[in-house]
Amino acid sequence: MTPDPAAPAPDSASGAEVADEQVSADNEAKSGTNRKRHFWRDLAVIVIAALVLTILLKAFVVQVFSIPSGSMENTLLPGDRILVNKMVYRFRSIERGDIVVFSGSGSWDPATPPPSNPFVRFLDDAKSLVGIAGPETDYVKRVIGVPGDHVVCCNAQGQVTVNGVALDEKSYIFPGAAPSQIRFNLTVPPGRLWVMGDNRADSDDSRYRTSDPGGGTIPESAVVGRAFLIIWPLSRFTDLPIPNTFQQAGLRTAAAVATAPSAAVGGGVAALAAGTLAWRRRRRR
Repeated sequence: MTPDPAAPAPDSASGAEVADEQVSADNEAKSGTNRKRHFWRDLAVIVIAALVLTILLKAFVVQVFSIPSGSMENTLLPGDRILVNKMVYRFRSIERGDIVVFSGSGSWDPATPPPSNPFVRFLDDAKSLVGIAGPETDYVKRVIGVPGDHVVCCNAQGQVTVNGVALDEKSYIFPGAAPSQIRFNLTVPPGRLWVMGDNRADSDDSRYRTSDPGGGTIPESAVVGRAFLIIWPLSRFTDLPIPNTFQQAGLRTAAAVATAPSAAVGGGVAALAAGTLAWRRRRRR
């Protein structure tokens, strides 16, 4: 029997199939390698983007802080994590009753340069980023007096007064604590704030710094931002509003009269305000 010359040789066909299978296997291997490379590349991009976004948020928008002590009990407890709004004071002024985080470096404490070791500095920044730790010169206190306010302790009922208006502080100071056992009488200078802890018996605040150049006040420029939310532990998740006592109309009216009389009637109003304040000071003595 004569073989058909047009028919492919069996060995040749088998070799072609093997070659095709090898090419297919090579393509699949390359495809798998490319997928792995794409995965790791995409993962690296996501991690870097998240890190950059977190750093930008920390630098300009919000930051997590950990409460290290009991100076703000029971409003804030040791170990609480709070969110601090770093943008809010670009749109409004600091208000009485705000809980603020501020840097004591260069104001209450000696200026502290950052660590010279870049690894230590990076580690500190990373821990600060998630509120595990932060600069030891950061403080958290409540604003009692803003620029121009006359803050006094205490009136006949033992209350702190601002511009002659008594503060009802029962809703936020430590239960059973007196508003203050330390006397003070000061007009807050321009650009500065009088701050106190809610746990008045265990708070290093403006009352203990009256011998400083600012008379115990802190510069507004040292404020990092306003604490507005407790985020951890979850059982204490809550917001941190301004207490109602700071919304008293009389307090705001008194501040306006004391610090910003109009040009037209400024002389008479200022004289009246000054006479009233002097009379009050004489009575307190």
